[in-house]
Amino acid sequence: MQPSARQTLGFVAAVAVVASILVASSAVLLRDRQEFNALLDRRRNVLGVAGLLPSDTTLAPEALNARFERFLRPVVVTLETGQRDTTVDGSLFDQRAATSDPATSRVAPPNRARVARVPDRAMLYHVVQDDSLTALIFPVVGQGLWSTMYGYIALSPDLRTVTGLTFYEHGETAGLGGEISNPQWQARWRGRRAFDETWAPAIMVLKGTAGDAATDPFRVDGIAGATITGRGVQDTIHFWLGPEGFGPYLTHYREEAGIS
Repeated sequence: MQPSARQTLGFVAAVAVVASILVASSAVLLRDRQEFNALLDRRRNVLGVAGLLPSDTTLAPEALNARFERFLRPVVVTLETGQRDTTVDGSLFDQRAATSDPATSRVAPPNRARVARVPDRAMLYHVVQDDSLTALIFPVVGQGLWSTMYGYIALSPDLRTVTGLTFYEHGETAGLGGEISNPQWQARWRGRRAFDETWAPAIMVLKGTAGDAATDPFRVDGIAGATITGRGVQDTIHFWLGPEGFGPYLTHYREEAGIS
């Protein structure tokens, strides 16, 4: 017997309800796994820029977390004042979520990195080995040619030298701007100077080839065919190491460390 229109519609509705329940249940069940994987990815990139996890090394999650917790110390700061905020648990702090929430962020002033919002609080990392501070790692985010670029920059304890750089998430063109993920290009940043004598961010990405770090410390090779992406990297680093980013914290750090 041919089903009536009502029966057909009822069957379709039932299938839709069951499918919706299955999709919603899968999203809930997978959320914890997705959050865990996102945390692992962040920690892997922080260890990498700290020089504690070579790009060709793979660690099981337990070993990766153990290495991270051994050497990395999260530091949450209030960006406007540069003061540490010890009331926030760094292991639970999600800076990207804080940035997207109007209650925990503010509109950024016009800037070349095209950063739209700045979180009230941000998190950097201290790298500690044998009870000694060996590097400071700062998250950076800004616009390239096509996408938002997420990365980290590592500085020496005296803040004078770049010890590492990574961009781990972006949508720049493969083979062109996408080369910001290439370990060979990232390695060219090591040993460069981040600030000039007045502690203003001064490192530049050339449209061309720079000298070595000893003779040309403030400039880094550009990427052929990716001038806008390279400029975006430069502007992004200047923003986050400047007064609207971690600048106030860096001032406090220099004063406490006696760095002039």
